[in-house]
Amino acid sequence: MDVRRLGRVDYADALAMQAALVEERRSGAIGDTLLLLEHPPVITLGVKTRQGPNHIIASPEELAREGVAVHETGRGGDVTYHGPGQLVAYPIFDLRPDRCDVHQ
Repeated sequence: MDVRRLGRVDYADALAMQAALVEERRSGAIGDTLLLLEHPPVITLGVKTRQGPNHIIASPEELAREGVAVHETGRGGDVTYHGPGQLVAYPIFDLRPDRCDVHQ
């Protein structure tokens, strides 16, 4: 497994990097890869927030003043905060043939 320690990476940049790496993994151009990084202050919105980000209690003005970005994601769940000092790990693994259920 290739482990990449990337330091602080903007959420949108990390998302674009993951998408490119997933395609490389699918094509066999790279092996299993683990990204380790942290994000500047960001709130991500999962699919449970599609009716609106009701669980963010700060106003858009407060978030902007504090430098907190907000991004919709395709993941499950609700509202998640990521920020400096928090280690985030993004695995880009081929789960075939016997690990196709991510929960296993």
